[in-house]
Amino acid sequence: MNIFKKISLYYKTLRLAYISYDSLIDLPEINNLSFCYKKFCAQSMSRSNSSSLDIGCGNSPRNPFDADQVYGIDIRENKAKGIKYADLNVEKIPFDDCSFDYITAYDFLEHIPRLIYAPDRRFPFIELMNEIYRTLKPGGVFFSYTPMYPFAPAFIDPTHINQITNTTFEKYFDDNANWASMYGFKGKFFIAYQARSGHHLVSILEKV
Repeated sequence: MNIFKKISLYYKTLRLAYISYDSLIDLPEINNLSFCYKKFCAQSMSRSNSSSLDIGCGNSPRNPFDADQVYGIDIRENKAKGIKYADLNVEKIPFDDCSFDYITAYDFLEHIPRLIYAPDRRFPFIELMNEIYRTLKPGGVFFSYTPMYPFAPAFIDPTHINQITNTTFEKYFDDNANWASMYGFKGKFFIAYQARSGHHLVSILEKV
């Protein structure tokens, strides 16, 4: 590669990085998630007999919004802790429609493929968002905490195959643009809040 091509490639890389980072400027930056939890907690939103589902919960489901009942989904079942088995890459959420006031996903969405052939073409991320919408009650809250593009943690882990940007939810899954409908998304969310917490995108979506 000659020097002019190297300079051109370097310039294009810098320009892309600048455009990507510049798009984050409008996002508020927070260091503590307690603000989000308090604003949308069950008590603040007057939700009685509330329930929460933590997807990709690991050994213990999180309950940041202080719901009365807490459940989890993981690839390791633990009935004593309310954790059901499901591989959400290819399976549905194993709960009925309108079951939850809250669904949370910590460091999880980045592991969900956007496109697979199994054997037919499927869009697992779209299918999961449909399942989240289906199992939330009307007005229910979906909370996502995921490494965000263009920061390195979104790419370092080789199992991070779904890069989320600050406009992914508001362009594809919201109640206005709703671009994901062209891929089979059947719901609509109101983007109640988004912020950056270090290298993570914090998103709070309400089921419309």
